[in-house]
Amino acid sequence: MSKSIYPRRLLILLAACVGLSAQPQPFVEPQWMDITVERQTSDGKQGTAWKAIDPALVLNQGDLIRFKFRSNFDGYLYVTNRGSGGKVVLLFPREETGQANRVKVAQDYLIPATQSHFRIAGPAGYDSVFWLVSPVALANSAVLPETMPSNVQPSQPAKLRPRCDPTQMRSRGLCLDNDAGPRNVQDPAQAPGAIAATPDLKPRELTIIQSKDKTRLSNGGNLGGPVVYEFRLAHK
Repeated sequence: MSKSIYPRRLLILLAACVGLSAQPQPFVEPQWMDITVERQTSDGKQGTAWKAIDPALVLNQGDLIRFKFRSNFDGYLYVTNRGSGGKVVLLFPREETGQANRVKVAQDYLIPATQSHFRIAGPAGYDSVFWLVSPVALANSAVLPETMPSNVQPSQPAKLRPRCDPTQMRSRGLCLDNDAGPRNVQDPAQAPGAIAATPDLKPRELTIIQSKDKTRLSNGGNLGGPVVYEFRLAHK
């Protein structure tokens, strides 16, 4: 009997192992962030209104813009701008744009969170808006100051100038620049100010999906830590 029992036990054990390995893995919903750029328009009849625009649209001096943000996870949002002239400032959170920077699942947030807006200014080129989303609030020492310290020189102005895509011009009648819009930050060390020193900040490849005038950024899984991406605004 011993010769027949042990092989049977072995088969049962192997079958159990196969059954365990065949169990489906739990589904992890990809984390994503939606961002929309809105520009203030005026038609002379109904007054002013905010309208979503293509993120590649080349803006004009004096244009007023704001952003909409939405995510499917909780976190803390920090927005920093490196202007076309090289000046770096914290856009959000700060007194003028709102101090409450905690974002929650499936809620829409306006940046600025107050009744204010951002005005396009500076030499023709690109403003690089860096969006840092962290699962935990950053210490005060890790947040970029609202203005550049006097002993720190701004970076050199970008030499690139916006260029209209002739194909887009013909099809949509708009000046769209293919270099504008969202993009991955391959090397966080190149981000401005304290962003580069954010604890656990690592390069994360984000998938960028454009749907009409809304942009979705996702990595197909759990971000697992702070993430930063760049949103280029092209302007004349």
